[in-house]
Amino acid sequence: MNWRDLYERARAHGDSAAGYYNDNIRVDTPDGPVIVRIPIHGADMMDLRPWREDRVLAAIAPHVRDAPRLLHASDAPPFQVHEFIAGDVLNDVAPRGIPVPPHVLDDVVRLFTQLTRVPRLPDIPASWPADKDTTAFARLLSGLTQRVYDTFSAEYAALFTALAIPADPLTSVGDLWRGLTPRPFTCVHADVHRRNMIVGNGVTTFLDWELALWGDSVYDLAVHIHKMGYQPEEQDTLITRWQAAMPSDHTTGWRKDLDAYLTHERIKSAIVDSVRYSQLFARGGPYPYPEHQLVESMTTKLNAARRCWRIPEPAAPDMVEAALRGGGR
Repeated sequence: MNWRDLYERARAHGDSAAGYYNDNIRVDTPDGPVIVRIPIHGADMMDLRPWREDRVLAAIAPHVRDAPRLLHASDAPPFQVHEFIAGDVLNDVAPRGIPVPPHVLDDVVRLFTQLTRVPRLPDIPASWPADKDTTAFARLLSGLTQRVYDTFSAEYAALFTALAIPADPLTSVGDLWRGLTPRPFTCVHADVHRRNMIVGNGVTTFLDWELALWGDSVYDLAVHIHKMGYQPEEQDTLITRWQAAMPSDHTTGWRKDLDAYLTHERIKSAIVDSVRYSQLFARGGPYPYPEHQLVESMTTKLNAARRCWRIPEPAAPDMVEAALRGGGR
């Protein structure tokens, strides 16, 4: 297969499913469709991304069943070719507020247990926290969130003020990190949500491994719960099955630490997504959801963070929409 030709065809296609870091373009070939992933130049870095996705996919391939196969990776120009996964995006079948198909909960738990079998990600940075140092791992997470806030706090000061985002949004998080339980590190996807899951024929495939980390399994669970917005009974079922299926050393002290990670994720979302959504409205898209859903999502995220900040008054959708559309002006 001529990979460079695929890349050029993808660039000329003009119709992609855009994420925050990559454009994903379906290209048809004589052997069937493939997905060409092209990095978005100049994307704001609001997540930890120390590993190349192609190396993550290669590392997990022998251990994780339901992930796309990497067909090709290029450094110059930078792009990847993944197998095309037939099916429906979970968010199209079951958006927030709609129960997921019954098999999805089991598929998520199976993914998390399979990830504990990945022996090690390649090229771990020398500065990366030592195995089981969950406190150092968590501080990496909140350190990046603080840098994102510091980076955008001047330009988006009016937006942050309109949304009542405090000047010291992460003050409470440092205290939470001090009590984390040590657990062995493993590969974590760190971005399992409804738009990164393809369902078809009773199977779920998990996409977008660009944010994968070597860290704490409880963090992966927290990110997933935060981003999925499960119904209460679904969340309880998921946690029960996760606790039963995971190796016991990966779940020690999970309950308290799950709450700590969730607090951080709620605060991070309020900061990061207020900037991202404001940018989307400023340039007129492309929108990952219809505009009213973006406003509803941001309102929900902001109110979750307000509880962490002990702000009693909930944000109203019309106020949130006005702030996002005006950048807080």
